[in-house]
Amino acid sequence: MITIKIIPSKETYPVRQPVLRAGKPIESCCFDGDDLETTVHFGLYFDKDLAGVVSVFESRNANFPEERQMQIRGMAVLEGYQKKGFGNFLVNRVEEYAKSKNVPLLWFNARETAVRFYEKLQYTTIGPAFEIQEIGTHYVMFKHL
Repeated sequence: MITIKIIPSKETYPVRQPVLRAGKPIESCCFDGDDLETTVHFGLYFDKDLAGVVSVFESRNANFPEERQMQIRGMAVLEGYQKKGFGNFLVNRVEEYAKSKNVPLLWFNARETAVRFYEKLQYTTIGPAFEIQEIGTHYVMFKHL
C-alpha cells in the first residue's frame, strides 16, 4: 500500500543522502529554506517504509513572469523502489498541492539523467545545461499547471 504524507525536513535525509548526496555527509542533505513555514516535504511510504521524498519551496525563477511560483527540490526515490511509478506519485502530489495554493507554475533544476522522466510528465526544459558543483549537469525544467 502506498501513502504520501507531509513529513519534517529531517525525515527526508535518509532518502536524500543515498540518492542525491551519495558519499557526502548527512549535513549535505539540509537545503537552504528546508525549515521555512512555506516549505513542504512529502514522504512516500510503501507499506510502512519510507521509499521516496520530494520538497516544494516557494521560490521564484527569473526565467518566468508568474508572480507565484514553486520550486521542486530533493526529489528522490530509494534505489530498491525505483521504476515502480513512485516518482510519478510524488510529482503528482506536488502538483495537487501547488494547485490547491493557486500557484500556476512549478519549476526545478533537473539532473541530466532525470530529464526524460520529467518530460514524460509534461515538464519542459528552458535554457542551456549548467553545472552544479560536485553534483553534475542540470537543466531548468517547468510546467504550467
